Amino acid sequence: MSKSTPATAALDEAGVAYTVIPYEYDSSADQVGNHAAQAIGEPPERVFKTLMVEVDGRGACVVVPVARSISMKKVAAAFGGKSAQMMKPPTAERATGFKVGGISPFGQKKQAPTAIAQEAQDEPYMVINGGKRGLLVRLSPEDAMQASGAFPADLLS
Repeated sequence: MSKSTPATAALDEAGVAYTVIPYEYDSSADQVGNHAAQAIGEPPERVFKTLMVEVDGRGACVVVPVARSISMKKVAAAFGGKSAQMMKPPTAERATGFKVGGISPFGQKKQAPTAIAQEAQDEPYMVINGGKRGLLVRLSPEDAMQASGAFPADLLS
């Protein structure tokens, strides 16, 4: 499996340290994020999923722990909006250039405003999708925010 993706290229360009972690992607898993955490032997609070949302009709990206759910009210507030909803998968794929299951906050075709769950700051590192199914990257929360232009926010329900 190639370990070079637009996401890893963006991390290289940002000059941040990261480790690539390939794993066996299972699209039939009930919760793909929890499966990924188990597959690589990481606690679920350190493995984060990338979700594309629409806030007042505008695209945005949220990065949250795989075992947690987002509060749409908090997501809307984090981006200064009134309402939020999940972006439809085909729209998310077109907006980011990544396939669902491989969406990363790094190297998106059109970089969406991005928020990372504030809980990430409590962890020494976080694991996030590296831009393709079955490819994760491990890096510090600070480097993740720098490389994606993200801000920490209260997003969880």
